[in-house]
Amino acid sequence: MIAVITGDVINSRKSPSALWQDSLKGVLAEYGMNGPDWELYRGDSFQLKIEVNEALLAAIHIKASVKRHSGLDVRMGIGIGSEDSKADRVTSATGQAYVLSGTCFDGLKKQTMAIATPHEFLNEILDVMLSLALLTMDTWSDTVAAVICKVIEHPQKKQATIATLMGKSQSNISEALKRGGFEEVRKLEQFYRKQISLV
Repeated sequence: MIAVITGDVINSRKSPSALWQDSLKGVLAEYGMNGPDWELYRGDSFQLKIEVNEALLAAIHIKASVKRHSGLDVRMGIGIGSEDSKADRVTSATGQAYVLSGTCFDGLKKQTMAIATPHEFLNEILDVMLSLALLTMDTWSDTVAAVICKVIEHPQKKQATIATLMGKSQSNISEALKRGGFEEVRKLEQFYRKQISLV
């Protein structure tokens, strides 16, 4: 099984693309190679093929990276399933994961992120938990998103080190993580990893 994330940037035309495209490309590049693993197309749409257990973390990372830019957000459909054929460009590959990702993305309405697996019982559990998490994630300010993005990129570093990297105080980092509900988001991501390993 693989995971495929299909997404686009919300309000992309309200901000110069140079401000956020480099950030988005940088995050996508952390999870694979441009072309076979990820692609940015139509200016503000993207697709990423990734290992199943890393999919939700990558989606949260992408969301935090985009929301660092005031007024922007991202919609993403995560599909988990088989891959029938690989291609030089991820947008040309086929399989269950790609179909589920596209269908999941197309079905997004008010919710900005959803996960579709071949297992309906798991979809229902993840949908409820993700819906609750998005109540907080969708309200991340650019400051909170920047801190969360940095913490995801440096998972082994303590808050004091993150503070030094960002030129902030440790109390600023702690407060931003608390406002962003990062501990709860981390628990959701760990729960996802555990559940997806059982199917």
